[in-house]
Amino acid sequence: MSDITMKQRLQAFGIKRILNYLDADPDENIPKVLDWVEKFDKDKTLVKDGPLPTVKRVLSDKEGVWYKFVRDLYSDVDDDVRKKVFENFIVNSVILGREKKIRLREEEGCNIPWAILMDPTSACNLKCVGCWAAEYGHQMKLSLEEWDSIITQAKEMGTYFFIYSGGEPLVRKKDIIKMCEKHSDCIFLSFTNGTLIDEEFAQEMLRVGNFIPAISVEGDAEATNGRRGENVYERLTKGMEILKRNKLPFGISCCYTSKNVEAIGNDAFIDDMISKGAKFAWFFTYMPVGRDAVPELIAKPEQREHMYRFVRHIRETRPIFALDFWNDGEYVNGCVAGGRFYLHINANGDIEPCAFIHYSDSNIREKTLLEAYKSPLFMQYHANQPFNENHLRPCPCLDNPHKLVEMVEKSGAKSTDVQAPEDVHDLAAKCKPVSEEWGKHADELWKENRAAKMASAEE
Repeated sequence: MSDITMKQRLQAFGIKRILNYLDADPDENIPKVLDWVEKFDKDKTLVKDGPLPTVKRVLSDKEGVWYKFVRDLYSDVDDDVRKKVFENFIVNSVILGREKKIRLREEEGCNIPWAILMDPTSACNLKCVGCWAAEYGHQMKLSLEEWDSIITQAKEMGTYFFIYSGGEPLVRKKDIIKMCEKHSDCIFLSFTNGTLIDEEFAQEMLRVGNFIPAISVEGDAEATNGRRGENVYERLTKGMEILKRNKLPFGISCCYTSKNVEAIGNDAFIDDMISKGAKFAWFFTYMPVGRDAVPELIAKPEQREHMYRFVRHIRETRPIFALDFWNDGEYVNGCVAGGRFYLHINANGDIEPCAFIHYSDSNIREKTLLEAYKSPLFMQYHANQPFNENHLRPCPCLDNPHKLVEMVEKSGAKSTDVQAPEDVHDLAAKCKPVSEEWGKHADELWKENRAAKMASAEE
């Protein structure tokens, strides 16, 4: 932390004061804080083509969904947890971490991620249909020392946001809490099936304050149990009840497939999740990765378009923060993987560009994180992003499979599936038909978006 500038220290101090001010009376003070931000934005970077006008507009409507969303964060979330999450995210990740990452990207000429997704273990208490995580086997895990080293190295480069997947991360509850304690300046989010959340773990979450679950759900009980197993829906909703009762923030993670788009992509489902306490919803589409992949589960183009429109509908009508891993490519100029915004480290230590791209040329047991960021595979990502001028076709696998083939071959990366290594040409062949079909829909949507923006600019 010795490289923190005086400017950053002052910014961090100011943000902490503002957060305390908001806590005192959110209803009264949110508009005042936004006025202050505008007043002190001397270069008008937040006003000209920035988010401030939109933020002020949506939060000025006290009957609007976004005002309700922000207000609910103060009424529904434990005060100490909210303060810890806000401070770690805004102060450490956004202010202190941002300048570190920008400087290193320029100095090293490579991507430095905003977040790292890692698998503490490959073990899981469920076996869901079509799940790629099961392909890794249940015997692998990161040692506590390796886990700690990843976080320590990442923080030195400005990364303070860590996400867990697996396997089922909560198989290692005690170690998760240890990492939250040791790295109390970080934010930890975990994708979890939710069945291992109990009262004891909720009390530990309240104590550390910097761990947030994203519970995987496939829709209603029938859709969820159909893919994840008998009574899983009932068990995960019990976990939600424990979290809500303890005023702990959590969200949902939804993988939409050709079989459950209707179950996930409807108002009644989202309303039910909001009533159960979910504060965010993260949508993914099914990827045919691994030996046991089920290509028939890939969402049809019209189903993916439905989810594109549905997520935007949620943002306008529901007090929940919705993200779409694929269809939000237009907001981040394409693919976020390869260290551009995030990367993945599996339970065997392999450093992969993405949770869905199981090819690697680096392992945490052989290379530092920075060495991996500058490895041939990650530099291929750095050189080739974005993979398509249409950012609704962001992925080098599902949307542009020939790009993935080229990068894997040029870098010499190998399959990381320890049970049944998958030739990249075989994976690309599974994705090619749907990429071509989706391309037609995406190009029409892209034209529609451009026309709407031009019309808005002329008004």
